[in-house]
Amino acid sequence: MQKVSLIASGRHHLEHAQRASSGRSAETIFGGHEHRLRQTLIALRAGQSLSEHENPGEATVQVLSGRVLLRSGTTSWNGSPGDLLTVPPGLHTVDATEDSVILLTTVVAQASPPGSPEA
Repeated sequence: MQKVSLIASGRHHLEHAQRASSGRSAETIFGGHEHRLRQTLIALRAGQSLSEHENPGEATVQVLSGRVLLRSGTTSWNGSPGDLLTVPPGLHTVDATEDSVILLTTVVAQASPPGSPEA
């Protein structure tokens, strides 16, 4: 078992994001390339974004601190601390309207094995 303080980690990464030229800092809390489930803590300085990218499967954004705007096409959703936003399929962006820390959870679709009917 592993225990991680998202609050302490978020505070650390937000401090790093405030000093970084990119205005962001991130750490994979759970998962990785060998897992389908992946949880990534992301800190964004106010005014910074995760530029438009594709949803890798199923994903949620949990706002731990600050405020963010999740945009997909012409639709957008505001996120405040405690909010859980479901990331829509397709292209989307996340904008930090305040210094923010989010927990991005993704489940990458499993590839069909070679020779299966879905392949």
